[in-house]
Amino acid sequence: MIQEISSLIDVYQKWLKDRTALREIGNAIEITTPFLDRHNDYIQIYVRKSGDGYVITDDGETIQDLEMSGVKLDTPKRLELLNMTARGFGVTVAGQELSILTSPDKFPLAKHSLVQTIIAVNDLFFTARQPDLFVEPAPKPVQEGFDL
Repeated sequence: MIQEISSLIDVYQKWLKDRTALREIGNAIEITTPFLDRHNDYIQIYVRKSGDGYVITDDGETIQDLEMSGVKLDTPKRLELLNMTARGFGVTVAGQELSILTSPDKFPLAKHSLVQTIIAVNDLFFTARQPDLFVEPAPKPVQEGFDL
């Protein structure tokens, strides 16, 4: 059974490589991944050389898309959720950009972490449909109309 599953992992790696496209754009390389965002579009990330390593970024596309879809990331709870999600994957949020700095030997994990972050941050879209999700309830006496 181990051999069979190992063979399936090989097939998956081939599928992943065959469905990943690279394109040079200025001083960056655009990587189109086979993973989909909430619009069913392929997730694209960008890689730039930085010293001896690389910066991998979404170029601000994830947060810009959320904001264009009506998700306001200006509340303390949503900002906390955004930053906590990114930090959990080792990704930095700077303005609207999600990025990670990596060395060549850590590139595969960094690329994977950024894609996971993009997918997770995209899920913030669903918080916009529940406006009370981030509203703290008032203490019980105030809810019932009692004076404190």
